[in-house]
Amino acid sequence: MTIGEWVIGEPVVAAVAAAAAAGVPGVARLEPGVLGLVGSLGRTLRQQVKGLDPAPTEGVRVSYEDNAEVRLEVDLVLSGSEQVAAVAQAVQRAVAGAVTAATGLAVASVSVAVLDVELRGGW
Repeated sequence: MTIGEWVIGEPVVAAVAAAAAAGVPGVARLEPGVLGLVGSLGRTLRQQVKGLDPAPTEGVRVSYEDNAEVRLEVDLVLSGSEQVAAVAQAVQRAVAGAVTAATGLAVASVSVAVLDVELRGGW
């Protein structure tokens, strides 16, 4: 028997990353940028045509390097209850760890963009 190639789709990696990022204290929500909205719309339409419920992946972009490492970009909004830099670093660690644990892929980088902070009640 010949063992064939296996592929982990970008939506799978994005769903794992989104769940990990959303679980970090201080993250209010993931927020798709313009590119994320366009990609999400196409993916959602394909999955609805197939009768599938799409996993939440908004706010996460995935790309593969030539050496099979994965690069992730996460766009999010913070709650304002924690220091921005500390939350961003915690998101990087959580996402890298979850993606590696769930998929076995090596994570080359996790870039975090904080798009907004919801300040309720001030500092």
